[in-house]
Amino acid sequence: MNTKYLIILLAGSAGLTTSALAGPALDAAHAHFAAIGAGDRTAIMRDYADNARLTWVGGPLDGSYDGPAAIGAVWDKFTAAAGPARVNVMGAAESANPKGVTVVAAVHFEGKVQVKARYVLTYRDGKLVNETWQVDPKLAAGAH
Repeated sequence: MNTKYLIILLAGSAGLTTSALAGPALDAAHAHFAAIGAGDRTAIMRDYADNARLTWVGGPLDGSYDGPAAIGAVWDKFTAAAGPARVNVMGAAESANPKGVTVVAAVHFEGKVQVKARYVLTYRDGKLVNETWQVDPKLAAGAH
C-alpha cells in the first residue's frame, strides 16, 4: 500500500475515533439533564450564560424565555409539576467547531408526569447560550 494513502487512512480513522468520544459539552449536557431530573435549580442554572435563551416547544410551558431569571422561573414550574424524575438520555451526540458546540439528544423524564423531549443545547465559551426543548410524545426508546 502506498505510504501516502496509509497516512490519509490513518488520519481519517483518528478523526472518526476522536469525534466519537464524549466531549466537555456532552458531559455538561448529561449533567444538565440529571439536574433537571433531580429538580436541582442551582445545578440547572449553573451553566447558563447571562444572555441565554430557552425555547420550549409544546406543552404548558411553550414559549421563549430570555436570561437566567426567566429561565429559572420555567424550571421552577417544571419541577413543581414533574417532581423528581428518572432521566433516560438516548442518542446524545455532540458537534463542535471553534465557535461553539451543539448537543442533540432525546430525553425521557419519568416522574409525576412522563415527558419526552428532543433537546438541542448550544454552548459557546463553555456556557449554555441556547436551549431548545421540543416536547415529543412519540419519542421512542433509542431514538436519535
